[in-house]
Amino acid sequence: MNKFDLLNDLGQAVWLDFIRRSFISSSELQRLVQDGLTGVTSNPSIFEAAIAGSADYDPDIRKLAASGKSVNEIYETLAIEDIRQAADILRPVFDRTLGDDGYVSLEVNPALANDTAATISEASRLFHTLDRPNIMIKIPATPEGIPAIEAAISQGINVNVTLIFSVKHYESAARAFIAGLGKFSTSGGDPSRIASVASVFVSRLDTAVDRQLAELGEDSLQGKIAVANAKIVYARFKEIFSGERWESLSGQGARVQRPLWASTSTKNPAYSDTLYVDSLIGPHTVNTLPPATLDAFNDHGSPTKTLETGLDEARSNLSRINKIGVDLGAITQALQEDGVRAFAKSFESLMSSIAEKTAKLSS
Repeated sequence: MNKFDLLNDLGQAVWLDFIRRSFISSSELQRLVQDGLTGVTSNPSIFEAAIAGSADYDPDIRKLAASGKSVNEIYETLAIEDIRQAADILRPVFDRTLGDDGYVSLEVNPALANDTAATISEASRLFHTLDRPNIMIKIPATPEGIPAIEAAISQGINVNVTLIFSVKHYESAARAFIAGLGKFSTSGGDPSRIASVASVFVSRLDTAVDRQLAELGEDSLQGKIAVANAKIVYARFKEIFSGERWESLSGQGARVQRPLWASTSTKNPAYSDTLYVDSLIGPHTVNTLPPATLDAFNDHGSPTKTLETGLDEARSNLSRINKIGVDLGAITQALQEDGVRAFAKSFESLMSSIAEKTAKLSS
């Protein structure tokens, strides 16, 4: 039995945080799906690396430019084709699990992160353009994104809530999902056909906290806060998705919004390269891994249920971090804002790269 199967047996789905045309066409994605991979995520940075950093898309860019397509239209055509192909490869997983898994995610334009109405419109347009039941649209958990998430869910759109860094961010995302699902059900929709995940970013939190701890001369909590934060998020997940309000929806077939652990590559070489996989294994969760982390876990990861162990220590660590002068709330808010800016910058860079390629290939 491979590591994917072992994680699946423990209730955790394994998704890949990567996409590229040659990865799809070479049947490499198909092989991983056969091995037990059950989803794919993408973001503007991933598409920037794929399109700008390879020649995979050059023939299509040349053809689309010749037909008069704008730079943004070229990007969307390329991205939508990749997402559709990946979704088709994962469709058997979606069918086999009756919609529990087998999803592929595409992010709304990050420049819209602070515009609720534009995000709702973009999410709807992308979801219906892609025209696959196993698509999720990524919407950030910004203050403006939260009502967009609720609206998208209420319209029957599968949503991957992204850029969650704190328990507060997570609670807002979970409540938006439940509220949207309630509206969808009240309007006559079938809640059983809606799926959502709440993407909690992990390693970036340790990087930011460790920097402040080093400045304070504290080392006892380095490398411990991100895992502690994720464990408390999971505890809140179990609390939120219980009780009378949720049971009313689950009685109609609604599925929980699974916590998804994102940013799981280890940034600090002093830590285990499988730290953010080994430490966060539990039921009703997803871990989306970049290729290097996936390979590392397959080689020497430990598929053991760990997510609900050490909860008292996690709470103690989060309490201690604030007492020694590290403002976790300020850090997580800054990380979300930085994440929005970073994705927007990647998107802008991608547009520039496509424009440059268009000019070069056309000449």
